[in-house]
Amino acid sequence: MWGRRGLQLRGLAGALAAQLPWRLPQAAILEPPFSSNVYAITRQLIVCHFCTTADHNVSYKELKDLLDSNAILLIDVREKWEIGQYGKIPGSICIPLGEVAEALQMSPLHFKEKYNQDMPSKSDHLVFSCLAGVRSKAALAAANSLGFSRAKHYAGGFKEWAEYESSEKK
Repeated sequence: MWGRRGLQLRGLAGALAAQLPWRLPQAAILEPPFSSNVYAITRQLIVCHFCTTADHNVSYKELKDLLDSNAILLIDVREKWEIGQYGKIPGSICIPLGEVAEALQMSPLHFKEKYNQDMPSKSDHLVFSCLAGVRSKAALAAANSLGFSRAKHYAGGFKEWAEYESSEKK
């Protein structure tokens, strides 16, 4: 039943799962037949991986222009202690990665109370950032899976931002 195509699919799902910050049990990836739940999870991993391709990246210059025009909501997905210790990109709000999916499903009133910011709509421009682009890519996948079609991520993260900002001040 599985044949060559099944082996390719299982190999692809395993490779994609290895790149993500969360893990599926190996049995869920490697041993057919998949249950309907595992198949759905595997399908979601494949879709999420392909929805985070390079065209969803924002460069430093693009991010700077978007922030200047107030055309985006910049969400920093690092932990609050990291932002306190290292700093943040001006204009960003902190929603740690573990809270992103829940936050993007909150009521507008609850979102405003918790983050002191209007709840973004699914058609708003969102940009996720973190320290070096790994967590922001995961947040982008979560936002895309929730229907936020105009979401992007700043792959350079705060590290790149700080480097550019310090070189511009010199």
